[in-house]
Amino acid sequence: MNRSVSHLGAIGFALAGFTFWVLADTCIKLVGQSGLPAYEMVAFLGMFMAICLAVYAVARGQARVLMPHRLDRQLARACLDMANNVCVVVALRHLSLTMFYIMIFTAPMTISLLSAFFLGESLPWKRALAIATGFAGVVLAVNPFGSAREGDWIGYSACLVCVACFSVNMVWSRVLTRTEQPESLAFFSGLVTSAMGFLWMLVAGAGRFGGQVSGTGTTGLTPPLLLGLFGMGMFCALGTLCFYIAVKHTSAANVSQYHYTQLITGTLVTYLVWHTQPGIFVLLGGALIFGSGLYIALGAREVVPLTEGS
Repeated sequence: MNRSVSHLGAIGFALAGFTFWVLADTCIKLVGQSGLPAYEMVAFLGMFMAICLAVYAVARGQARVLMPHRLDRQLARACLDMANNVCVVVALRHLSLTMFYIMIFTAPMTISLLSAFFLGESLPWKRALAIATGFAGVVLAVNPFGSAREGDWIGYSACLVCVACFSVNMVWSRVLTRTEQPESLAFFSGLVTSAMGFLWMLVAGAGRFGGQVSGTGTTGLTPPLLLGLFGMGMFCALGTLCFYIAVKHTSAANVSQYHYTQLITGTLVTYLVWHTQPGIFVLLGGALIFGSGLYIALGAREVVPLTEGS
């Protein structure tokens, strides 16, 4: 599939992608409350993600778009996605949804710096100042010297790994989309995540009671739990596909700024589902982050999409 997407259309895909990811994260947090081991969640996340993308491609008569152009690069990039997915599952067990998004909002700042260094995308001083302001907002929201935190250091550490993997993945994907289709990139992310999850299950099972797969046992999966697992994979697949379409047709720095919309949707979902109200430091830090992100997004210029052979 090689459709032309305008700059405005790419931004629309970015907004849709980050919103779908909020819904996926919500499902992950809900399923995590059931006590299902993290490795089982990772396995089913990747499996349902790959299944949804395969069904989507086959239904459109475009199964060939799932095939990679460079398998080695696809697998290497998919490993970054897999590590990100594992750390998302871990982080959401230790942080509120709002604090999770506060932490991962260091990603747009990191992406802007990486894009300027590796892709030659411009980084004027006003954008650099906005990046610094956003980082200050993260520090304020985490409030490392305060006694009342909305998370622990396991969650914070997992988020930092998420940021590193996601940022490198986004900048590299900006280059890979010259030759690779968005559907293929998303599909291989699901395959690698699923393979790692099921391998993790086998290793964990071999160390338990003669090879029992998990603490809960996959045979104990209930219909609501399976529905939650399917929701994880489906929303993650939709978000990932929209993300790769967006990054194919506009700059990585432009796409990353719409990451900040998750602060609004994540806080709203947190309140509606868990009735949790963010603390004052979270609100103040979130305001700084959202303000800096909005400034960068509004000031972003249209970038000519990278095409094959450019």
